[in-house]
Amino acid sequence: MTNSSKTKLVDPWNRTIDYLRIAVTDRCNLRCFYCMPAEGINYLPKKELLTYEEIVRLSTVFASLGIKKIRLTGGEPFLRKNFISLLEKLKAIPGIEAVHITTNGVLTFPFLNEMKNIGVDGVNLSLDSLNRENFHQITRRDEFDTVMKTLDGLLDHGFNTKINMVVMHGKNTHEVLDMARLASARKVSVRFIEEMPFNGSELSTSKQNWSHVKILEELQAAFPNLNKLESHPSNPATLYQVPDHLGNLGIIPAYSRTFCGSCNRIRLTATGSIKNCLYDEGVLDVKQVLRSGKSDEELRDILISTVHKREKDGFAAEKNRKVDKNISESMSTIGG
Repeated sequence: MTNSSKTKLVDPWNRTIDYLRIAVTDRCNLRCFYCMPAEGINYLPKKELLTYEEIVRLSTVFASLGIKKIRLTGGEPFLRKNFISLLEKLKAIPGIEAVHITTNGVLTFPFLNEMKNIGVDGVNLSLDSLNRENFHQITRRDEFDTVMKTLDGLLDHGFNTKINMVVMHGKNTHEVLDMARLASARKVSVRFIEEMPFNGSELSTSKQNWSHVKILEELQAAFPNLNKLESHPSNPATLYQVPDHLGNLGIIPAYSRTFCGSCNRIRLTATGSIKNCLYDEGVLDVKQVLRSGKSDEELRDILISTVHKREKDGFAAEKNRKVDKNISESMSTIGG
């Protein structure tokens, strides 16, 4: 390879990869039915997870290959001890321009001041219901007030805040418009996400699920003057604005996968598996590579080769799964 070919991660479809999503743990303190079974999943022992030192080293190498944005997910990232220290270290990596967090909000509030001081660039809050009873039915936990306190705190601290609502037939579709109205008087981006099959079981996504088309129809019926916004081509959400609303709305076709052609992200699971696509089964055990004594230069070459194996889209990635053709992972183990 030439030196110039090592400066960036480019896949066979000429897509530049500059966004890394890192799951720091597979543990979660909620039991959302679309993410994992009620009894939870078999959590892995700590030694099976990447250490913070390994995450920082790998992120530094990724940054040298053009990664500019990192999002930390879980499970629930704030369940990992000393998570704030990891944020500080990632923010200090040369070339990393933005560090974001996706959280369920249960443990987040006490850390808001530290997050602000560190310079966390944005927070995605998972919130599927604005009704306490329905929230409990979906998450199987009574944490509604805690999560809403976190939402208020995020906005009070001026964080770039997004709400992620997974739209589920028969569960919360009656709340889509109420959720959308949160953006009327609050500077928040409310994003509606198609339900995906990553629920920790062999149950596939129902054909009754609301598609991005149906979600848009629901919003347009309530807000006839809804305007489509310009957004970066790699943004999986199609953004919309209701005139005079402080916030905006977004729709993510996560199951329809209409945004694959401009996807710029790569995923790292808590156990050290690289995923070129949310729908593949993992294409590299980078934990083994890190613990085998490879140099950073060798690691760079391995990561470049891994991205060169990237499929065209999520449908191809799903079709080419070899070990488990049926998607039965929990989103908690993948990191979203």
